[in-house]
Amino acid sequence: MDPMLIYKALSNETRSQILQWLKHPEQFFDEKPYVQQGLSFRIGVCVGDIQAKAGLAQSVISSYLAAMQKAGLLESERIGKWTYYRRNEKTIAQFVEYVQNQL
Repeated sequence: MDPMLIYKALSNETRSQILQWLKHPEQFFDEKPYVQQGLSFRIGVCVGDIQAKAGLAQSVISSYLAAMQKAGLLESERIGKWTYYRRNEKTIAQFVEYVQNQL
């Protein structure tokens, strides 16, 4: 875990919102299409859904997700041609512990 990468990733409001949305995706995204495909939010949320919610270009969202994944805040899973993102709770917990102990 690199705290500086995490701070940088969280310094952008949209990236912080994405992390919040992925904490409880059922509150922010429609699960019906996932269920119809035999999926659930446990695998994550599709990039297209995150992009639609954020209202930004897919290229911007993709770069945001890549930065968050590089920081260890997100994990991804590719199913077919779609990529799904979810929070990396282990890294988030390590970061919380770091902040509590170091600051």
